[in-house]
Amino acid sequence: MTTMTYHNPVLLTESVEGLNIKPDGVYVDVTFGGGGHSREILKRLGENGRLLAFDQDEDALPNAIDDDRFQLINENFRYIKQFLKFYGIRKVDGILADFGVSSHQFDQAERGFSTRFDADLDMRMSKKNQISAFDVVNVYDYDELRRVLFQYGDLRNANAMAKTIVEQRENALIKTTDQLKEVLGQYLPKHREHKILAQIYQAIRIEVNQEIQVIKEFLLQVPELLNDGGRLSVISYHSLEDRLVKRFIRAGQFEGEPEKDFYGNIEVPMKKVGGLVVPSKEEIKLNNRARSAKLRIAERV
Repeated sequence: MTTMTYHNPVLLTESVEGLNIKPDGVYVDVTFGGGGHSREILKRLGENGRLLAFDQDEDALPNAIDDDRFQLINENFRYIKQFLKFYGIRKVDGILADFGVSSHQFDQAERGFSTRFDADLDMRMSKKNQISAFDVVNVYDYDELRRVLFQYGDLRNANAMAKTIVEQRENALIKTTDQLKEVLGQYLPKHREHKILAQIYQAIRIEVNQEIQVIKEFLLQVPELLNDGGRLSVISYHSLEDRLVKRFIRAGQFEGEPEKDFYGNIEVPMKKVGGLVVPSKEEIKLNNRARSAKLRIAERV
């Protein structure tokens, strides 16, 4: 397998420039995938620079870059602090994250990520994952299913869809993506079928991979890992992710109001750098995946 099966990295120049790379710095790419962002970072590092990358998907391992300054870690980036420590690193100068599912994962029919193919209900980004899409669809009770579809898919029919799934699986287990489409057929009007299916798949995928939880755990570790002036560069693809990133940069937390000091000044560990960055029309034309991407950059203060 070659890197060619992976997507063109989204907002490549903007996200890497956002890191403000120092040639002898230490950087982390927590979503390695095809290695596009990592290669760009390495180009800007001198011989004493260092780059560590994370990817929990075994399929990404053949893309590892043959470079003494580079280390690929086959783990979920929710464990960033513990694995950096394992490699003798306490502080870094920049962290890059691209929360998108790679085109490679969508294109591998058997992984069950794509609405285009019939496949077993899987959707695990790592084979080590305990639960798969099959478990969500066939084991979750009505309330849990409704929560997943509503919270992560923003589906207005979440209640009715959950009820239908629970009723249908009494007759026979729902094992494949096509069977799931069939079961939910009444909620998929022809002109909106793809959009609604994408929302359903997104909801189940986020639940299977605990994506929201992982992002929260990751972001909470960032301030203590970054040197003063170190940068965080994050690309997200839907409002759930982007809202978490935006709130964390602004308030240092996900809910409630930030801490204030004696004088009423907000005390937060990060400050935003520049405004929201979105892809150009040209980039979207070349890479449709980029259309919903949003980049936010922050600096450790």
